[in-house]
Amino acid sequence: MYDTLDEVRADISARLADAAGNRHSSMHAPVVATGDADARVMVLRAFDADRWTLRFHTDARSPKVAVIEGDPLMAVLAYDRDAKVQLRLRGTARIERDGALVDAAWAESTNFARRCYLGEGPGAVSDVPTSGLPPEFERDEPDDVQLVPARENFAVLLMQADEIDWFSLAHNGHRRAVLARHGAGRWIAP
Repeated sequence: MYDTLDEVRADISARLADAAGNRHSSMHAPVVATGDADARVMVLRAFDADRWTLRFHTDARSPKVAVIEGDPLMAVLAYDRDAKVQLRLRGTARIERDGALVDAAWAESTNFARRCYLGEGPGAVSDVPTSGLPPEFERDEPDDVQLVPARENFAVLLMQADEIDWFSLAHNGHRRAVLARHGAGRWIAP
């Protein structure tokens, strides 16, 4: 149990950094909610503790892209069941389709992951159950040449957290703190 807001801030940073780099972390796939009150699970790809920025990958054709571009308010909910710690992040999002950051994110992805951007766009209607992938890539990994058309569908979703609500459940008394990106934060009753 932490007694200072600095300890809470350090805990938040450690949890989110671990979640971004460890696919076995319980916070690796948090719930992401956009301004239209739609929520979905997304994989956290990176966390910048100095800037409080979270990075996710998305399909540029996804309906959430248009929502974010029209209303950048966004929230993220992550929960560590074993530690009984919940993080609620509120902030603004932006979509980036080009530039060094996007190119680097694309380059660090595997061809198997990149294949998701080859098929139909998210939400495309089908008369039969479908993965949306081209049939030749249902089970097989495409090569670099086959992936060239996929790059235009790849985008990065960046969320700038302005506030993080940290909530720790404990049988001897819960603790809750709300921290701002700029400023000290405050303890609040759970």
